[in-house]
Amino acid sequence: MVDQIIDDETIEEMEQLLNVASDFTRLKILHALLSGEKNVGELIEIVGASQSLVSHQLQVLRNNRLVSVRKDKTRVYYRLDDEHINMLFEVVYAHVMEKRMKKEDY
Repeated sequence: MVDQIIDDETIEEMEQLLNVASDFTRLKILHALLSGEKNVGELIEIVGASQSLVSHQLQVLRNNRLVSVRKDKTRVYYRLDDEHINMLFEVVYAHVMEKRMKKEDY
């Protein structure tokens, strides 16, 4: 990919994805969904945020096609809608941990 020229439209889409993923609450929601689908109540408990904040952030994630929903009678379950989210978490986590290790070596 480094040798490949990326057009501006693609760069803009990449920027949008990174902007969506850069919110603390949205990151916590995405991380929680890595282990499987969850309903809003479960996400509120895991994320430690209000129902309105979690619902708002879920809507942002849905609008950007990062999560999808499944309705089961009165409950709505959210799940990751993009298998690349797991890879994104792995890369970012590895980068952060590597930076920490280097910082400790100083």
